Amino acid sequence: MPKHKQLRLLFDENPGLFDQLRQARTLEEAREEALMYVLKYESITLNTTDYNHPMERSVARKCINTLRNMLSKRSEELTGFSAIEAIWKLSKGRQEKFTKGFIREMRHLFKGMKGTTGLYTIDPESDAAEDNISNDSRTISRQRSYVLDGIAAKAHNWVKKYKSGLEREVVQRRKENKQRILEYFKATEEDWNSWEWQCRNVIRDAKMASDLINLTDDEKYSIAISRKHGIPFGITPYYAMLMDRKTDRVHDNAIRAQVIPPLEYSMFMANAKEGRGEELDFMGENDTSPEDLITRRYPMISIFKPYNTCAQICVYCQRNWEINDVLAKDSQAPQRKLEKAMEWYKAHPEITEILVTGGDPAIMSDAVMKHILDRIRELPQITRIRIGTRTPVVLPMRFSEEYADLLASYQIPGKREICVMTHFEHPYEVTPEAMDAVQKLRHRGISVYNQGVYTMENARRFEMVALRKALRLIGVDPYYTFNTKGKEEMRDYRIPIARLIQEQTEEARLNPGLERTDEAVFNIPRLGKNYLRAGQDHEVIMVLPEGERVYEFYPWDMSTTDVSPYLHIDLPIDEFLDKIQDKGEDPQDYRSIWYYL
Repeated sequence: MPKHKQLRLLFDENPGLFDQLRQARTLEEAREEALMYVLKYESITLNTTDYNHPMERSVARKCINTLRNMLSKRSEELTGFSAIEAIWKLSKGRQEKFTKGFIREMRHLFKGMKGTTGLYTIDPESDAAEDNISNDSRTISRQRSYVLDGIAAKAHNWVKKYKSGLEREVVQRRKENKQRILEYFKATEEDWNSWEWQCRNVIRDAKMASDLINLTDDEKYSIAISRKHGIPFGITPYYAMLMDRKTDRVHDNAIRAQVIPPLEYSMFMANAKEGRGEELDFMGENDTSPEDLITRRYPMISIFKPYNTCAQICVYCQRNWEINDVLAKDSQAPQRKLEKAMEWYKAHPEITEILVTGGDPAIMSDAVMKHILDRIRELPQITRIRIGTRTPVVLPMRFSEEYADLLASYQIPGKREICVMTHFEHPYEVTPEAMDAVQKLRHRGISVYNQGVYTMENARRFEMVALRKALRLIGVDPYYTFNTKGKEEMRDYRIPIARLIQEQTEEARLNPGLERTDEAVFNIPRLGKNYLRAGQDHEVIMVLPEGERVYEFYPWDMSTTDVSPYLHIDLPIDEFLDKIQDKGEDPQDYRSIWYYL
């Protein structure tokens, strides 16, 4: 719907408010009138039960809180924008530069405030049927079971849209891909099953990529720009096998999007190349590194980075600012830095858990990994060692029997745990080879956890549910689902925070508990994870002219030196809905997203 029609609806749906705004002579008068309007509806939420559905009141309370935030001078000072000034001027017919995304946000906030979202309706026929049901417990239970059947059937139908790499037709198609790749490299089955061979033959340029994978002209150009400007790019032969020959991305979109950079990304990174480092360090890791190779944001766990590259680079990697190239030869931390890091750990016995990550530490040789784990084992306070690696997804042959034995040798039940943290993004990545790698670890008592990143490539309805189900069947426990970080170069991948909360509330929640063990989190620079589902220390304080929500996040640990809040400008919901429609989705299926605040 065009912006001017959205604006007309906003006026028509709130005639009393806009009559008062038109008469207001000053901004402060307009602010007072708007606040009185909101307080009237707040009083209704406190003094009446007259709602079509109890959830309408719950939504109303959240919308009222957000509107009060937006009307405050504090929010205006923090964000540099006044929503009430904008609405006041619009009410007087002044031409202001606002998108329909801004108008739609305001419409939904007012509709939510008044309890008129229309989301929560009761079917009159089912309501009448319930009136005729006897008070017999068994009859009531069967009726309830019938309703649950309908909910489950709808969820199952959504999940079936997304193919898993375990399905027979997919496995067969990939066998053909594998044979084609082997012929290209003049390689054998034995070569293919060697992780060292896979690393030696990583696909590094547009020519080789287009020989093995059909690419669009934009994809070829984007890869060429990346290579020209030294932006890391690489795909293992195994991961290339997972991509379909067609370029329509019907099934393999999430796979291609992880390693084939969008053109806008490559151009942004090329322009930022000279300033790479501080400018792109979104998480502020330089400011939370008490010693080289170490990052510490939390009281009892720290990150240890002995190896600074991977077998292939995820486009949206939070550490794209510090990785020079795929399998760069200078990526192994020198011994003197390793020793200094171990001395730091000795001086900080409060740290009881270490996440060994990078880069991807599983690319280190068995001997180097053994040396590092031996040194960590010497620290008496360490009760858990996590290995952060994407090799189960992109290089599953890395997990030989010998390597699995090596990792398991450091596990002592009751004293020290070893676990693997990995990153599956889509059920299309869940393959028999990945399952074999995971099962080698599980048979040795090593737990495997998944930290998914929620992006535009896996944010369709029930897409993450399909991933969780596939992961549980191969032995991986869902652990975290990260909202895509708010880095400017990641705009093509970003989704609104509201969509992740919506997914957890309306989709993940319908599934058995063991399939939805992951927490939805937003990573705050320098401070770390904020648990979105818990409503932990964050709220919407403004909507900007482009329709972006401004979230204020508070430090989880008020004893830290820097206790200033963090302001996050989110992706506009309106922009997300346009993108999801471009993917063939019906925006109406996502209409409740506006009310997740």
